[in-house]
Amino acid sequence: MLNMISGLARTLYILLAVVAGFVALGMFDVALVLVVLGLIAGITLPAERQVLAGVTVIALPILGTALTHIPAIGEQLSAVTANLQLGVAGAVATALAIRFYGLAVEGIPGLGGAAGGKKATA
Repeated sequence: MLNMISGLARTLYILLAVVAGFVALGMFDVALVLVVLGLIAGITLPAERQVLAGVTVIALPILGTALTHIPAIGEQLSAVTANLQLGVAGAVATALAIRFYGLAVEGIPGLGGAAGGKKATA
């Protein structure tokens, strides 16, 4: 169920990023919605894709700047890349928070459920 919700949030932020890049949506704060959807999507971001997502967050503004030079549609494509960056950044933030939580729990004996602790004796 969590995978379905996370996947739906990912799909929605991609669609919203593209639509908001071409059409002005003044009825709500698009940036906030993109970040929230990204935060939800990041819950199930696998560890092997976290580095790729982080690099994507860094590369999207560069790509957007390059796309600006395309006549007639460059500004819209740049807006799409900026919107996508917001969604992916939200996903990376959630994935990092989950990863750091796991590291913190691992570092506290008895909390992580690791086999390193002593068993209680009666």
